[in-house]
Amino acid sequence: MKTRFKDRAEAATCLAEVLSGYARQPNVVVLGLPRGGVPVAEAIARTLHLPWDLLVVRKLGAPGREELAIGAIASGRIQILNQGVIKSLGLDTDTIARIVAREQRERARREKAFRRNRPPCPVDGRTVILVDDGIATGVTVRAAIAALRQRGVGRIVVASPVVAADSLSDLEREADEVVCVIAPLDFDAVGAWYDDFSQVTDKEVGDLVTASAHCD
Repeated sequence: MKTRFKDRAEAATCLAEVLSGYARQPNVVVLGLPRGGVPVAEAIARTLHLPWDLLVVRKLGAPGREELAIGAIASGRIQILNQGVIKSLGLDTDTIARIVAREQRERARREKAFRRNRPPCPVDGRTVILVDDGIATGVTVRAAIAALRQRGVGRIVVASPVVAADSLSDLEREADEVVCVIAPLDFDAVGAWYDDFSQVTDKEVGDLVTASAHCD
């Protein structure tokens, strides 16, 4: 039984094995969440001979504690807020609005930088395998799911090498299927499950999309 991964490449190999039933299936597309989910998605799509693209979602970080998610945003004015965290931090609506506006600008910037004028894959009626390199609270994935539902997808499969056990049931209620290799009870952080969790840069994401993303 797998307990951790050497790097994202090994994680992608393990996850592709679990997803092997989708190999070469028509009307299936893989979408990676930038930044870390993109190389995992690309490797899975290459292994399973599927088209792939990315879906840009932005976490809303708490003031002074950016690693703590108070919510997430996606295209189509999708906004998911973690009311429990917001209440515990005593954040008012003006503060939240400022955070949302800032991250909307950053999401738009990244969309442009990553795509380099390449249009997004059509997903209407298709099965989407939504990939990230690890899922902690699940708030960014929930925003991505909402954005995909808005775009009329046929079916959503959330796929990640490692998913916090307490987020798994929430995601299973919102997605049609959730696939992972490890679902630890004591999660800590995504990077704790990798020997090498080097940051993926904007350039690396853009280069991968330009080199191999396609929408068959």
